[in-house]
Amino acid sequence: MKIRTESVQVKCDKLQSPMIQRNKLRVWFVRVCLSIVLWTCLAQLVTLSELWHSHFISGITSRIYHTTLHPLEAENGVVQAPPPFLPPRKYTSNGFLRVSCNGGLNQMRAAICDMVTVARLLNLTLVVPELDKKSFWADPSNFEDIFDVRHFVDSLRDEVRIVKRVPKRFIWKNGSSTLEMPPVSWSNEKYYLEQILPLFRKYKVVHFNKTDARLANNGLPLDLQKLRCRVNYQALQFTPEIENLGQKLVRILRDKGPFVALHLRYEMDMLAFSGCTRGCTNEEAEELKRMRYAFPWWREKEIVSEERRSQGLCPLTPEETALILKALAFDRETQIYIASGEIYGGERRLAELRAAFPRIAKKETLLAHDELQQFQNHSSQMAALDFMVSVASNIFIPTYDGNMAKLVEGHRRYSGFEKSFLLDRKKLVELIDMHQNGTIPWDKFVHAVRRVHEKRMGQPTLRRVIVDKPKEEDYFYANPHECL
Repeated sequence: MKIRTESVQVKCDKLQSPMIQRNKLRVWFVRVCLSIVLWTCLAQLVTLSELWHSHFISGITSRIYHTTLHPLEAENGVVQAPPPFLPPRKYTSNGFLRVSCNGGLNQMRAAICDMVTVARLLNLTLVVPELDKKSFWADPSNFEDIFDVRHFVDSLRDEVRIVKRVPKRFIWKNGSSTLEMPPVSWSNEKYYLEQILPLFRKYKVVHFNKTDARLANNGLPLDLQKLRCRVNYQALQFTPEIENLGQKLVRILRDKGPFVALHLRYEMDMLAFSGCTRGCTNEEAEELKRMRYAFPWWREKEIVSEERRSQGLCPLTPEETALILKALAFDRETQIYIASGEIYGGERRLAELRAAFPRIAKKETLLAHDELQQFQNHSSQMAALDFMVSVASNIFIPTYDGNMAKLVEGHRRYSGFEKSFLLDRKKLVELIDMHQNGTIPWDKFVHAVRRVHEKRMGQPTLRRVIVDKPKEEDYFYANPHECL
């Protein structure tokens, strides 16, 4: 009987052995799967935390972005990671849009926002924009040298498909014929749908060789206006190298206290283009005139400087700027960052401004030579540093309402209506002349200057619309009120 029981037990052990092995195999398989899942989740969390951390330490400059660019804070005060990119939008593309941006950094920036919006409107595939290399600045930078191209593509993938180049297989299949053309300036939705879209259906690839101000300021659907803002404030991030150095500049300035960013647009190209020569020697005025004639796209050649100035069409000189800053109650202890390139006339023209405000700084004086060396001879990359500092400043003051002044103003409105003094140059030169010729004393001059600018400090307001005169109305990117 005992032998029989042992025999039965042996048989049971033999039967259970494969079952135990299979159970062990299942347990092992589950553990492996769980490990893979956990490690994947951990990797994602690390990536998100790095993204969060990089935007958190960016300080005030990161305030110009929303959702994807700074951590979200719930009602209970817990900081959340930025949301992931949305899934790509699925649509049948009507063709490829190539664009060559013209002008300086900020003119090109606005153009990129417009071209993304056009691509979305017409269901196109956008090729990463080409930047201007032939203008006065002769900057050889490509898009990826200034902007984070991967972020640009991924952050907009739920709106428009963006590729680095037209695929070769598409060219082989459809031929290499590309229509090259500039779209009409200040055009609305109807123009692009009725006149441009049929061209894509015919040619498949269209190259816009000019992109400045090719989309109207007003009259566009709300979703398109908001897309322009999304591109500008979320999708167009600078490269990590530019971001890091720009943030360092802001930290250096903030460690010394509040600061004013002065966009002193008294630079050679602006003076030549505008024909403004006040304060220049005869030799300098002649040099500027020769430059104006040398560049064919600067159409107006014969310009009377004083007429321009009286119309408010000239940038303030450094000497005029010093006078206005004092009238606006800035004192000698004010820290001023000059957000500009080389001032025409050099230190000779800055002497009066320095005497009134000794705490003047520039990126060249705040950073070591080797830190700036990689950006030398790349005017757009240098302008990107000034752009970041201007957006992050306590007060922004442009002496001319060019593209940088307008885009920084818009960023500061978007950031919560940060203070920007929008100088009324026409009124100011009139007051300056009256004060300097003894017509009005200093106290009345100060009172008049302050009164003129009471409502010109970047407060909330609607854009001024002038029908059929888009150049004279308020610029969309200076006050994108639909997005505020």
